[in-house]
Amino acid sequence: MQTSLTGVFLLSFAGALLAFLFIAGMIIILFKPITQSLLALFMKRLMSERYPANIWEMVTALTRTSPIKVIENSLRAASGAIIERPFGSPRKFLNFDGLTFVPAQLAVLPAHEEEDVELRVTIGPKAKKPLTLDIPILAGAIGYGIGVSEKVKIALAKGTAAVGTATNTGEGGFLPEDRHHAKFLIIQYSSGHWSKEPSILRQADAIEIHIGQGATVGAASIIPPEFMQGKARDIMKVKPGELVVIPSRHKEINHPQDLAPLVEQLRGTTGGVPIGVKICASARMEADLEVAIQARVDFISIDGSQAGTKGGPPILEDDFGLPTLFALSRAVRYLKKRGVKEQISLLIGGGFSNPGECLKALALGADGVYMGTSLLWAMTHDQVTKAIPWEPPTQLTFYPGSLVDQFDENKAAQHLQNFFTSFVEEIKLAIRAMGKDNLQAVDTNDLASLDKWTSQVTGVPLASEPYDPGPVWDPDGAGPSDTASTSAQFPVRDAPAPKGKNWFEYLKKK
Repeated sequence: MQTSLTGVFLLSFAGALLAFLFIAGMIIILFKPITQSLLALFMKRLMSERYPANIWEMVTALTRTSPIKVIENSLRAASGAIIERPFGSPRKFLNFDGLTFVPAQLAVLPAHEEEDVELRVTIGPKAKKPLTLDIPILAGAIGYGIGVSEKVKIALAKGTAAVGTATNTGEGGFLPEDRHHAKFLIIQYSSGHWSKEPSILRQADAIEIHIGQGATVGAASIIPPEFMQGKARDIMKVKPGELVVIPSRHKEINHPQDLAPLVEQLRGTTGGVPIGVKICASARMEADLEVAIQARVDFISIDGSQAGTKGGPPILEDDFGLPTLFALSRAVRYLKKRGVKEQISLLIGGGFSNPGECLKALALGADGVYMGTSLLWAMTHDQVTKAIPWEPPTQLTFYPGSLVDQFDENKAAQHLQNFFTSFVEEIKLAIRAMGKDNLQAVDTNDLASLDKWTSQVTGVPLASEPYDPGPVWDPDGAGPSDTASTSAQFPVRDAPAPKGKNWFEYLKKK
């Protein structure tokens, strides 16, 4: 994951490693005879003892079975309970790396470097009150209490507000501070009994009905009392000592056709803000999409199987759902087939961590991309040094974490704003490199597939297939006379250069 956390961690690790090597080197120099004798004894045993008594057995065992499986099986053996793994599946699925953008060169010229790029996106264009965001990247659903602390939610709200995008309440309780600091707030309508009062729902800029998500599909979540105390429990109106239960179903939805009345009820309660559903991608996804279409939703959020979570059973994270690339490609095709792609906005999430992946998803047909895990890493930034190496960084951010009081929400909000700004500038740069100035003009014609599998999944032609430019234009008039069709195929972009910019002042402001 290309985040600032990685650099901090690697720097800390490198410093610790150098210190260890220095100390080890001094010991070797000062106690060379002893060290040499011990090493000789160790190597002799390693190279002569039978495997059942040889420590090398661990190397072959961990090569055959990954350390992840060994540790997780040990956790199962220790507790006898379902284990929960943070941040989703470590499995490697087919992803966006098999796609590459088509740069503008001669037939299509690059856009001028100073040309502004339009990135605004509208969610629920047919809703009475559409939600228009300044950028197509949204904060994913991250719940207060069931997931993160109040400070993290406030940082998310401030950071997203600074760049004109939306944050999402997730399945946790409604935190008033979330609404106070957010510019745009998507309230998730969960299967839990909390935060469903009309007075709360009317504060939403959009409502997302939670049906499922990539890392935990549609399974129920049960949180022991000791993991949620204090304000979050009060907001969710759960009595002390009671389990916090997020059911697998909404009490209003017992049949597929029950979704439509709920959508209309929420639309009436909120006065016409976009009403959508969030689902986990599956091999029968088109059937789920059809139910959503029939319910007249304004947007659909789809979670691929690379999605993260505060904690989920490994069997749900690793062995259910569809990878994000499959889910997006199939959803776009079905919405187009049904003729509703322009009426129903499509949001996609699950494993996004860099601008290239997000822009590829948008080119494939997504209207917006939501991110969760990457935002948490970006916010914590160098604050992780308050936790590592003795505690995991989640102790700073998760609600029951032992270090939540040390989390600086203002620093986190600034780092999140910087993260979004950097992300967006890279996306703008890429769009200019394609010879365009509007995100809405970027589509599958700006992509090429690097392998057959990716091409088959996305419908994007293979890069190995030559492109036929049509009639060749001959400047001397000796070639084909059909230059009109050639001009149509090669829309040469040569807009006048904008007024010169003082680049020194520009970079100082950045």
